[in-house]
Amino acid sequence: MTPTFDTLVQDFFCRRLIEQQGVSPRTVEAYRDTFRLLLAYLPQRLGKSVPSICLADLDAPAVLAFLDHLEAVRGNGPRTRNARLAALRSFIQYAASRDPTAWPLTRRVLAIPSKRYTKPLLGHLTREEMQAVLDAPDAATWAGRRDRVLLAVMYNTGARVSEVVGLRRGDLTDDNARSLRIRGKGRKERVVPLWKKTAAILADWSKRLEDRPDGPLFPNARGGPLSRSGFEDRLALAVEKAAVSCPGLRDKTISPHTIRHTTAMHLLQSGVDLTIIALWLGHESPETTHQYVEADLKMKEEVLTKVKGLSPGPTSYRPKGKLLEFLDKL
Repeated sequence: MTPTFDTLVQDFFCRRLIEQQGVSPRTVEAYRDTFRLLLAYLPQRLGKSVPSICLADLDAPAVLAFLDHLEAVRGNGPRTRNARLAALRSFIQYAASRDPTAWPLTRRVLAIPSKRYTKPLLGHLTREEMQAVLDAPDAATWAGRRDRVLLAVMYNTGARVSEVVGLRRGDLTDDNARSLRIRGKGRKERVVPLWKKTAAILADWSKRLEDRPDGPLFPNARGGPLSRSGFEDRLALAVEKAAVSCPGLRDKTISPHTIRHTTAMHLLQSGVDLTIIALWLGHESPETTHQYVEADLKMKEEVLTKVKGLSPGPTSYRPKGKLLEFLDKL
């Protein structure tokens, strides 16, 4: 019996993604959001209700129209468009494995290319700017003390915001907080050592928390784990305060990922090998880390001081003649 579209979607999430592939909760959320948007768009395009939608409705023209809708109406960029396309490709492949008659449709959807886009240079902070942000939270308040430790840990480890807010007290490898166990993408764990100053303030902070290994290392005011949006709000407050003493921060767009880029750039500028930086940040491949070399203008300027430039020798002017001048003007 051919499975219905509803059954295929539910089995895709429960059986394929969660049971078989064991993807992370964030991947499940991203794929879920893709289908929510798709099921809000298809009824408008097809003129039918969600329960009436079948797999054949998800053909290449419908997928392309949905992707264009994301850009034109929702204002999504190419990266988001490509992420939604990746989710639909994964589902279509699974659906074809359950329903062999869907292979022609599958081939046409899989043939849809990802959209290319210009990759901007990575933004990062100078050491002075980063120090101003670290010193900004008010240490006289509970939230300020937490934010100081939180920002210091994020800068020290170069962790993603999802990795930092997901830290638990049990992720401290010892009572002196000399290193942290971080759970990264793809359920991969890594242990990152901490600088003595970071370890000291983190050890002191952990003593103020409940002695539960599964308790959040950086809780919110209600005792639960700090959310991603909560961290973004706290970072924005710190940057706003730091901009008073460091005006250059006002002209920069600073996100949690900016701190991760800053960590990588500072390690690179200190002479740390790219492969070590890749391990530090939890990159799948050192090739990902190479983008920091491309973004470091200071290192490129230092090359100019070490290499003597060459220039062409003097030449005498030779008129082209009327025919060449005529051709040049065409």
